[in-house]
Parts: sequence; structure tokens; C-alpha cells
Amino acid sequence: MADAAPATPPHHRMLGAALVSHLPGARRSPLALEQAPNGLFLLWLAYMGLLGFGALLLWRAGAWHRLVAADPTGLTVIIVLLFIGCSVWAGRRAWALGLQRQRLDELLTRQGSTNTTEEHWSAEYLRGCTQPGADQNTWMQILGERAHGPHEMAWWLNGIQLKLGLLGKVIGFSILALQLGQMDSFDASQSAQLLKNLTGGLGIALLTTVTGLTGNILLGLQLMRLDRFADALVTDTLAATPPAQAPATQATAGAPHGDRPPGP
Repeated sequence: MADAAPATPPHHRMLGAALVSHLPGARRSPLALEQAPNGLFLLWLAYMGLLGFGALLLWRAGAWHRLVAADPTGLTVIIVLLFIGCSVWAGRRAWALGLQRQRLDELLTRQGSTNTTEEHWSAEYLRGCTQPGADQNTWMQILGERAHGPHEMAWWLNGIQLKLGLLGKVIGFSILALQLGQMDSFDASQSAQLLKNLTGGLGIALLTTVTGLTGNILLGLQLMRLDRFADALVTDTLAATPPAQAPATQATAGAPHGDRPPGP
């Protein structure tokens, strides 16, 4: 029986995942609340409710209007929309993983009965491993792909948020450099307009960078918990796999005296 979960994918080494992994509790195994029926989805709902409350406070303070008005490139809006879309996908994924966890618990309660027609990753893995001549490593890879495969695109989009923030930073400093390059001489009467143009480019650089970093960290927290929950699901499935039994050969079951065939 394989006793180890699949190796950590390379996308976990991205900057967002590295930042999130050092936060308190990010790399812990699934909590008791997550193991409850639909617990992971309920935890995601509570997390999104907290973020929604914070977004409402920012809207009442007028921060969203100023954020959109200060960024003519629209990169901050793209980052926010990307974060919302990925967060909705994370909620759907949390629901799907929660259903698979419930079916695994039901499977263990039935003491290994895999006679079910529902889409059940663990039951499919156990049925495949019990087939004659089955390769457990192949079925383990299939189980790992079902549990972790869809997360790779989400991690990639999470990194795109950070890259968009850095792109806005480059654009902002480029605008700042162009404004400074157009200065032939300093005129005190035009100082107000000059400062306005300079701070515009600096504002684009700072706002897009802050928005990209914030979205990267907040989405990384959701994806990290999904990965940890999927790891626990794969580990429990592997632990429930019956040990492979070597087929008995005629040499071990037959003649105890070397090459002499059994007989009276």
C-alpha cells in the first residue's frame, strides 16, 4: 500500500504561496470544523463574509471610488474582478471537496463497500486497486489529479494578480519618468500642475502594487486551505486501501523438497 501523498506541486513555490505558508495556521491539517459536513464550505462562507464586510466599509468611506479614479489604466479593477472570480470558484471547489469527504466517511462507515454509482474519487480508487493486476501507483496518480489538478490554474491566476500589480508599478514609474523628462526648466507658477502629474504616476504604481499583493495573499489563503483539505482526503483514502497480497506460487504451496513434485 502506498503510504505517502503525492509530492507538492511546483506551483506551491510561487511567491503568493510562500507568503501565505508563513502565516499562522496556514499549513495546519484540516480543522475539526472543516471535517464536519460542508464544514470547508461554511468556513469559506465565513471568510467571504468577513471580506465582504471590509469591502462595504471601504465603500462607505469612499475608498473604492478614489481607487478607480486614481488608476486610469484599469488594472486595479481587473485585479479585483479576477479575485472575485477566483474566490467564487474556490467556494464551488470547497463544496465539491466537502461532498467527497462525506462520501469517503460513508464509505469507511460501510466498512469498505465500494458498490456505488455516484461519482466518488475514493471509491473509484479502491475499486481500481482491487482489480486483478491493478497498478496502485497509477490509481494514486489519478486520485491526486482529481484532488489537486484543478487547483493549478487557480494558483496560476493567483500569481497573475501579483504580476498585474507589478505591471501597474512599471507603468506608473514610466509615467513618472516621462513627466520628469519633459521638464525643461522649473517654473514656480506651474509647480502645482507639475506635482499633480508626478503624483499621478506614483499613485498608479503604489495602488496597483498594493491591490495585487492584497488579492494575492487573500486568495492564497483560500487555495492553501483547499490544498490541505485535498491532502487529507488523499491521505485518508490511501490509509483505507487494503494491502496488496502476493499471489501464491506453486513452489511455495507445492513441493517442500526442492524440484521433486508432490506425491505420495
